[in-house]
Amino acid sequence: MTATSPQTATKNRWLIAASAVGVHASIGSVYAFSVFKKPLSKLLEGVSDNEIAWTFSFAIFFLGISAAIMGHFVEKHGPRKSGMLAASFFGGGLLVAGLGAMLENLYIIWLGYGVLGGIGLGIGYITPVSTLVKWFPDRRGLATGLAIMGFGFGAFFGGPLFQKLMTSFGLSFYGAADLAQAVAVPAIAAKVSGITDPVAINQAVAAIVAAKGIYANWFIMGIVYLVVMFASASYLERPPEGWMPEGMKDAIASGKKKKVEDLTQLTANEAVKTAPFYGLWIMMFINISCGIAVIYSASPLAQESIGLTAGEAAAVVGLMSLFNGLGRIGWASMSDVLGRSNTYMTFFIVQIVAFALLPNITSVIMFQVVLYLILTCYGGGFATLPAFIGDLFGTKQLGAIHGYVLTAWAAAGLAGPQLAAYVRTVSGSYESTLYIFAGVFIVALGVSLVMKAYVNRARGALEAAAAAS
Repeated sequence: MTATSPQTATKNRWLIAASAVGVHASIGSVYAFSVFKKPLSKLLEGVSDNEIAWTFSFAIFFLGISAAIMGHFVEKHGPRKSGMLAASFFGGGLLVAGLGAMLENLYIIWLGYGVLGGIGLGIGYITPVSTLVKWFPDRRGLATGLAIMGFGFGAFFGGPLFQKLMTSFGLSFYGAADLAQAVAVPAIAAKVSGITDPVAINQAVAAIVAAKGIYANWFIMGIVYLVVMFASASYLERPPEGWMPEGMKDAIASGKKKKVEDLTQLTANEAVKTAPFYGLWIMMFINISCGIAVIYSASPLAQESIGLTAGEAAAVVGLMSLFNGLGRIGWASMSDVLGRSNTYMTFFIVQIVAFALLPNITSVIMFQVVLYLILTCYGGGFATLPAFIGDLFGTKQLGAIHGYVLTAWAAAGLAGPQLAAYVRTVSGSYESTLYIFAGVFIVALGVSLVMKAYVNRARGALEAAAAAS
């Protein structure tokens, strides 16, 4: 690790945490992609749902790949440079995607939103995490929960904002004051002719109007995220080697608190040769694949299952992100008490039940309650992961190990949305996908039980060795 300047020690760790949230809240807007699905299908006529799904899949795939490749860069150059690099890729990617939308070219959208934006996502995601773990040795779960909470909150603000921007600029394009007036615009009326259901007409009109506002939305938000991410990254810095907060030092010195040692201290290349690494990978792959499919399908699922309008569905997407974020800080903080293994076991038990119930729910309120519960577990899995990595492998190269585990995110980004889109095309509904995911979580639960047994054995061996010395 590079030397840390004396100035670093004077920085406020809570402002460091706030800066981490700024980076993650910006890149977390990717989870609002379902808001763009229907408008993109209207903008890019003749393009299939599966082809549109690749936009999101590419973003998550390149997130995981860039996190794995750039983990060593983050460790070597520090969070400030890494955060600024992430800002350049993510904000610049949205500007390129905006150009693609303006030209109605799917390939340019893939390049901007999927490839460049995805690289920015990966670098930005891992940049603050290992730094915060070092600033919060007394509360690892809380620290990683704070950072990754921002990622979950990104779409809470982004979803409704994106819908508003797309609709506003779309209405300006058609010269209509509101959606009701837009129905009478000849270009729109021709596209909704033959539709008799009022709800379906409103949904179609909203998508047609929003389609013309996509490029303006991406141009505006690309610039906004560039500014926010650069400002946040400029404050990020590592603490001095071995730094601890005064309260923790005093508690250890007085004997009130015992410092819990990590099970091992491994480099990233050493960690990938161990069985626990692959246990983490499998659990994350399953948790992410299932959760990301729900996120990708959230807006159309809410419209088709319980008859929400596009605007109402966008609000549901925003609230999903709120609970995604709350789950990250809540579950990660609880893992400091419950233990990481027990926390993951809880995730999987809850989701087995939730995914089995969701297809049979007709109540708008209960549908949202179960959906939001799934999102807390999804977000909690991400937030608890860095602390679990620290417990298992130490903090020597936590960022690089974190990046390697996040290749599970890359794989899940391809598997989740594509599976949901395929089953939707074949069956005509999302219900079959949800039942499949309920079954897959049983496998994840089994892996978490094996991980718990490993941790218990390793902890017992470590304590026995310490007692004998």
